Amino acid sequence: MALLVAICGAVGLVSYASMNLFLTKQLDSQLDQASERAREFGRPGPGSGDGRRDPLEARGQAVGTLNARILGDAVTSAGFLADDATRKALSADDAGVLLALTPGAPPVDRTLSSGAYRLVAAQTPYGDVIVTGLPLKDKQNTLASLVWTMVLVSSGGLVVIGLAGTALIRRTMKPLEHLSEVATKVSRLPLDAGEVALAVRVPPSAANPSTEVGSVGYALNQMLDNVSSALESRQQSEMKVRQFVADASHELRTPLTAIRGYTELMRMTEHFTPDGQKSLARVQSQSERMTALVEDLLLLARLDEGQPLKFSEVDLSQLAIETVSDEKVMAPDRIWQLELAEEPVVVRGDAAQLHQVLANLLSNARKHTEPGTTVTTAVTSADDGTAVLTVTDNGTGIAPDFVDRVFRRFTRADVSRRNPVTAAAPAVAVPAPETAAARARTGAIAPSTSPVPAATAEGTSGLGLSIVQAIVEAHGGTVYVTSRPGRTQFTVRLPAASPAA
Repeated sequence: MALLVAICGAVGLVSYASMNLFLTKQLDSQLDQASERAREFGRPGPGSGDGRRDPLEARGQAVGTLNARILGDAVTSAGFLADDATRKALSADDAGVLLALTPGAPPVDRTLSSGAYRLVAAQTPYGDVIVTGLPLKDKQNTLASLVWTMVLVSSGGLVVIGLAGTALIRRTMKPLEHLSEVATKVSRLPLDAGEVALAVRVPPSAANPSTEVGSVGYALNQMLDNVSSALESRQQSEMKVRQFVADASHELRTPLTAIRGYTELMRMTEHFTPDGQKSLARVQSQSERMTALVEDLLLLARLDEGQPLKFSEVDLSQLAIETVSDEKVMAPDRIWQLELAEEPVVVRGDAAQLHQVLANLLSNARKHTEPGTTVTTAVTSADDGTAVLTVTDNGTGIAPDFVDRVFRRFTRADVSRRNPVTAAAPAVAVPAPETAAARARTGAIAPSTSPVPAATAEGTSGLGLSIVQAIVEAHGGTVYVTSRPGRTQFTVRLPAASPAA
């Protein structure tokens, strides 16, 4: 639009200059003719002596014509023809302007009392100077009309061109709106995990490769086809891995159960040296740890498959009391606190899985904090009816670069949030039963008397928080963590009415 305005301005200036030059030449031609008539009429006639006629009375002089005779330094016979064809005299100031003219010089524009004039002075053979002038009013009016015409025509043209150009551009760029809409929809799809249906495409009308805009739509469709194929391949790979993990975990349950059973049987029926007892205890503890890992993998596999939950009314307040009581027994060196609402907070969900959610969060706090840490479990109800469960500790916190990865599978916080017990913990030394009969009566497992840090012996698989997230999302809720030195809080939100099984 700015370019069009500049072009219109340039055309206007050229037109104005051309018209001004044309009108000036035309006026100069008329002025020469009028000057010639005035000089011829004003020459002395035969037998007239020194008397000279008034040049303004010459035939053919148009209305507005100015004539004056200059003799020496005096202006005589000066006047102009008014609109009613009568003679009008010039003022004293006008006479001064006429006296300043140079005879034989090109015509000049001057402003007189009666208006603007184009004047020329001509020397006659009789010793006087004849001044002739024509008004510039008609020329100025013509130029003013030209200016207004150019302004109106240019403005109208710019408006028409602007409207037509806008309509044309919108019509031409209409396919880009489809491209933008498709790109926006794709940008909002959760492409990071799970099954993704990337069915959105640019319509054929906006994906014609023979046009510039259509070629962009065509290229976008090609890219989406490639991305969709890659996502399908990724989904298939994930499903194969999940199926393998589920099958492997299922197959491992039987041999692990056999290992634990035979270990218990050997404890009850055989006699071992102290070193043998330690080795057997190590075998049993590792088999139990492997069994827990297999159970976690199987649970995740079932959640990934979307197996239905066993919904019932679950009192989160009572669940928190029971789970925290269990943790107090397991870790009496932490300070366990409860903050419960006055009324029970009840949700619909799978009681066993919700118990595992809270147990995993409390276990996570126990494993990654120092003795003496305060762990607070709170159960409240939000204004919208959402059940809110939080587990907060005043430990060292989680490293900022690890917070975003805390719910990923097989992710451990060994570096980000280490329990100092793992670095230097007192040895767990429990005397072994003295006889096989005593072991048979108590069913106890003879632990190792060698120094083994507590947290290290307990170990982590990196699946606890992944299970928490999977269970909460299966209930239609959300879980997130905030952490800073001295305060780490996991927040679980469960809807007031979970989806039906």
